[in-house]
Amino acid sequence: MPPPATGRHTRWRDVRPLDRIRSIKTKLGALIVASVTAAALVTWLGLRFELGPSRTYPVAMAIALTLTWVLARGMTSPLRQMRDSARAMAAGDYSQQVQATSRDEVGQLATAFNAMAAELQAADQARRDLVANVAHELRTPIAALHAQLENLVDGVSDPSPAMLNSALRQTERLTRLITYLLDLSRLDAGATHLNLEPLDVASFLHECTENIFVAASQRDVMINVVADPPDLVLEGDRDRLEQVLNNLLDNAIRHSPRGSSVTVTASAIGKNVVIDVADEGPGIAESDRERIFARFVSGRTPATGSIPVVTPAGRASTQRATTSGGTGIGLSIVRWAVELHGGDVRVVDSLRGSVIRVTLPAQGPHVLDQDATG
Repeated sequence: MPPPATGRHTRWRDVRPLDRIRSIKTKLGALIVASVTAAALVTWLGLRFELGPSRTYPVAMAIALTLTWVLARGMTSPLRQMRDSARAMAAGDYSQQVQATSRDEVGQLATAFNAMAAELQAADQARRDLVANVAHELRTPIAALHAQLENLVDGVSDPSPAMLNSALRQTERLTRLITYLLDLSRLDAGATHLNLEPLDVASFLHECTENIFVAASQRDVMINVVADPPDLVLEGDRDRLEQVLNNLLDNAIRHSPRGSSVTVTASAIGKNVVIDVADEGPGIAESDRERIFARFVSGRTPATGSIPVVTPAGRASTQRATTSGGTGIGLSIVRWAVELHGGDVRVVDSLRGSVIRVTLPAQGPHVLDQDATG
């Protein structure tokens, strides 16, 4: 069913008998034929009943003009609606829709206009959600830092290592969020480049899991790393790929039940290096597998709370607690960074939990080995 007319347009003013015609040129021809035929018919009737030219011709012209006005108004009604909707959209109202019932070029334009309005409305809502999410994520660590510093200043608490460590984690959380936003601006501007270097995949994956150790410990999640072969080498940008792995690991940890495990597997398939990040969470619906990589699409709310954490070496950890923040930016940056390397990221079928697969060219950015990604 087509959307209703907007603004002050009413049904009796919006007569569209020519909507079924697929060409505007044919519509104009039909309008001319209809008006000429109506004028000729009235003239013939007037002459037949001997009304005389002085009465017949004015009536014929009035009827012809009225018929032309009605038909032309129906043809141009979508254009007027688009004009009014554009004015409303300029004022910030993106809910406007145009009655796109005709099949000609004007109707196609109205359909495209409705699609554009829907996209603008979605983008505006995404912007509002981003602002709200970022404001919330900034407020949380700032409030914690403010309380800790206030306690120190008032002498309520002593500057113990535990308190300083907690303050450090809050500042790192702020740094991570700001880094996300900066990466997002680089993504939009296309202003980025890769510093390629050979990476020992096994060593690189272990470094990434160490960076996420605090978050995994807080969730009581174990991280396993498997590289086959152990001497697997990848040509890539260390910072960007670390960003990819940290985001994927953080996402997997947040969606894993307590006491479960996350497994990172790297293997060589053809000319590619394939890295799978598998969790034991509820999985990802097939309808959402492409959507989760879209910008501003946030997942479930991460678990809150914290517990004291000690690293395997027995010392209090100062590792990064890389929490997502739920802004819906992380996985879109993952796709961006992977595609910069000429790679591909997707959700693959799994019997349990979810598996996100990153496929990268082993020799640096170039066309992927399609046999390995199919």
